[in-house]
Amino acid sequence: MCWGATADLVAGTAIAATGVACAARTRRLRDLPLAALPLLLGAHQIIESVVWRADGGTGPATVAWAVIALPVLALWVPLGVLCAAPPQARLRLALPSAAGAATAAALAYSLATRPVTARIRGHTLGYVLELPHPGLLVAGYLVATVGALLLSGDRVLVWLGVLVAGGAAVCAALWRLEFISTWCAFAAVCSVVLLGWSGRRPAGTADRDARPA
Repeated sequence: MCWGATADLVAGTAIAATGVACAARTRRLRDLPLAALPLLLGAHQIIESVVWRADGGTGPATVAWAVIALPVLALWVPLGVLCAAPPQARLRLALPSAAGAATAAALAYSLATRPVTARIRGHTLGYVLELPHPGLLVAGYLVATVGALLLSGDRVLVWLGVLVAGGAAVCAALWRLEFISTWCAFAAVCSVVLLGWSGRRPAGTADRDARPA
């Protein structure tokens, strides 16, 4: 994220707290993975504050940050949307789910076989990892994450997808070398819209889907 360790720590703590609230408000068990997304993204920003304090490098915090940013989110977001989606939306969500699984596998392999390095560039962090076919992996990542939200059929999730897609375009234009860090930070902030989503119970939901008291 921009500015430094303190900004990441404060923002991450606030976003993680929102994630806890989202999980607590969730009415259906199958909504929990997506409702917990702000908690994951908040923890992600807190980890990046550790990367800042370590002056970047290749330490455990850098690796943990990259694991969450790359394979975990590529799989978590489309599967979370798929779990929460109504039956009629699940067929069209097969593509982003499959893209997420394939992309996550390729990214996990790259992280297991190649070093990842964090570099401080002014008020931003850049992460360097040699990836095979980077254009294809970026496309798969966007289809999995942004695509799943846009195809969800849920107004709030579609709106979140639009915000995240717009943020990706802005971050790519302004911070090409620091794109992944700045976009993850932007997505973390946007994820707080799930607080309102998590408290809803769509009309017609069966009682068996409700969380036990």
